[in-house]
Amino acid sequence: MAEKKKILLIDDEKDLCFFLKANLENTGEFDVIISNRGDKGIKLAQREKPDLILLDILMPEMSGDEVAENLLEDPATAKIPIIFLTAMVTKAEIGDVTLQKRGGRNFIAKPITTEELVGAIKKVLGI
Repeated sequence: MAEKKKILLIDDEKDLCFFLKANLENTGEFDVIISNRGDKGIKLAQREKPDLILLDILMPEMSGDEVAENLLEDPATAKIPIIFLTAMVTKAEIGDVTLQKRGGRNFIAKPITTEELVGAIKKVLGI
């Protein structure tokens, strides 16, 4: 069996984090670590070196864009792929495409099903 991929989820919505973690880990393919704050998420990324980061855009204190910029400026985390999770864009606006790429960044509109999220993660990781 393939080694589980480590996913770092940075989102201030604690209920969403709980359900995404449970659903992703229930697939048997992922280990998920969570941070509800951007600054702590950056430290977790530096320490844990996840395979991929799921990052909310709208968060208090530090936005997802600021978190991403910090991660990109650090050679230790610069190559970790990021998928932004956002409610700023709706599924109605993007249609049937789960994973959007804009400005070189990956975006997924909330809400998302586990199947859609797993598919997007695998696409970005090339697995």
